[in-house]
Amino acid sequence: MTSKTVKIPGPDHPITVTASAARIVVTLGGHVIADTRKALTLQEANYPPVQYVPRGDVDMTLLQRTEHATYCPYKGDCSYYSIPAAGERSVNAVWSYEAPYAAVEAIKDHLAFYPDRVDAIEMRQEASK
Repeated sequence: MTSKTVKIPGPDHPITVTASAARIVVTLGGHVIADTRKALTLQEANYPPVQYVPRGDVDMTLLQRTEHATYCPYKGDCSYYSIPAAGERSVNAVWSYEAPYAAVEAIKDHLAFYPDRVDAIEMRQEASK
């Protein structure tokens, strides 16, 4: 049995998790898959920022868990969901770190979406009251 390498974010590979200032709305095929004002933005090294949506703000009835899994030495084991209504395009379209490493513990109970496997991930700026 081989053990998994665990890496800690640092200057050579920074990772930050911050509250998103925007309302995040994910749509596919005319359906709202997710709608939240409580998203977290994960910025990892030079990768594009990723919006992590609380599981409670995702319509989980539209998702189907798959057997696909990956591993990130900075975040941990990753599980995936498909959106069956969209067919092949949305296979493994959604991912989640259900037991993330301490450095990114905030993304526990959150889901992220591949932008090319849904119709839109909108970042709506809410008007000030």
